[in-house]
Amino acid sequence: MHTTLVATDTSVRAALRRPSLIREAGYAYFPIALIARLPFAMMVVGILTLVVSARGSLSLGGATSAMTGLGTALVGPLLGAAADRFGQRRVLLIAGAANSAMLGTMAWLAFAPVPDAALLAVAFFIGATMPQVAPLSRSRLVGIIGGGYPKERRTPVVNGAMAYESAADEIVFVFGPVIVGLLATTLDPAAPVIGAAVLGLVFVSAFALHPTAQTVTASTGGPRPEQAPVRELLRRRVLAPVAGSLGMGLFFGAMLTSLTAFMAERGAPEQAGLVYGAMGIGSAALALGVALFPARFPLRARWLAFASILVAGAIALPFVGSIGAIAICLLVIGVGIGPTLVTQYSLAAAFSPPGRSATVMTMLGSAIVVGQSAASALTGLVADSAGAGTALVAPVVAASVVLGAGIWNALASRH
Repeated sequence: MHTTLVATDTSVRAALRRPSLIREAGYAYFPIALIARLPFAMMVVGILTLVVSARGSLSLGGATSAMTGLGTALVGPLLGAAADRFGQRRVLLIAGAANSAMLGTMAWLAFAPVPDAALLAVAFFIGATMPQVAPLSRSRLVGIIGGGYPKERRTPVVNGAMAYESAADEIVFVFGPVIVGLLATTLDPAAPVIGAAVLGLVFVSAFALHPTAQTVTASTGGPRPEQAPVRELLRRRVLAPVAGSLGMGLFFGAMLTSLTAFMAERGAPEQAGLVYGAMGIGSAALALGVALFPARFPLRARWLAFASILVAGAIALPFVGSIGAIAICLLVIGVGIGPTLVTQYSLAAAFSPPGRSATVMTMLGSAIVVGQSAASALTGLVADSAGAGTALVAPVVAASVVLGAGIWNALASRH
């Protein structure tokens, strides 16, 4: 009788134990997923730095970044759809290996006596094979929450998970450019690209092989999850966060390229990554703090509020003349970036059509890369022809796109 009561008590306590996302995902998951996205944060800055150093052309560096974005735009969402259908594991293993090979090729060709077109072609394949670690990690966590949490707790837990994921993105975007700047300054301009290739081969593979990959995969031994039709991806509640992510990418690309031009005019273009990292300090801190915002501060209002801070900080950029002043502007801008990204991904998670979670998350991730690459190319042309002062207007335009997408989202949510 005593044994029965003990067993019953143990069962009751186990049933009442609140689920933990860290425990459900596994303690090794979060460090692996964090480091696995670092190559992405390094490769865009690293390729720009490499090409500018090797070929002496900021416009060619921007065009190379644009080709990376074009590859991601055309193939990135297809990789997300393939992950939804065939499982993340095989897609990530293939893409990760191919991407590392392309990065190694870029490091070699940049200084080789080959035409610029060869760099542009390799850049396209770097973008096409870019492992979509961040959006696929979000998709995994949403799947874990959906399967392990009661319905009434899912929304706040998803919001917290998206806050962590955006903070993780900001952390790697802080340290990625810093690592690029340190490696390029102390070793060689090709060192950051080679380092990104090695990190990707090791940690993207580890991310692919982690047991959580099975959470959102279509098991070959069981029924495939039901997928909503493709037309569901074209609804405004899905496209608004994608448009916002595109605006964020435009801002990242315009900011990095105009900052590189700003630093080049002061004789230190390889240090642009170090200064750029200042933007991520406030961004990462505020992104984590989003989980503490009250429910009466709704997502659409958060987007409008923090995008307004982003615009306000960007407006000051064309008027600064010192490295210290531009670093202060970047700190203020970071306050607006983190919460805006969290909001966009939280909305995307809430309105992802059934069976299309990885696709939607990849659409947002691809939009960021596309915007970053396109803005890098255009801002590079402006910087080469009109100087850094004029190029610093580009981040203002990009920030306005983010705010405009937020207004569109707020109007759409009222219908």
